[in-house]
Amino acid sequence: MSPTLVKPRLKTKPKTARPPLWKVILLNDDFTPREFVVQVLKAVFRMNESQAYGVMLTAHRKGACVIAVYTRDVAETKAKEATELGRAKGYPLYFTTEKEE
Repeated sequence: MSPTLVKPRLKTKPKTARPPLWKVILLNDDFTPREFVVQVLKAVFRMNESQAYGVMLTAHRKGACVIAVYTRDVAETKAKEATELGRAKGYPLYFTTEKEE
């Protein structure tokens, strides 16, 4: 019987890194009506009524609230869209993004 030759594996499989994630943050202001904030959260972030109301209350009480976490492009697009909805109605509603650590 001939000896078995073992060949080392020469091909390496490249690992793709996951893209860094970004948080979308709702900042509280004292001028935008609560009902409007809930409408924006439902429209842009696809929340149901109770989720949107809870997020709005958290931002109201604590000054800010993390809404969702996305890749950078998606987070910036959603934050911009939501902020522009407020601006269109004349409200100082503001959403920002921040890199998740």
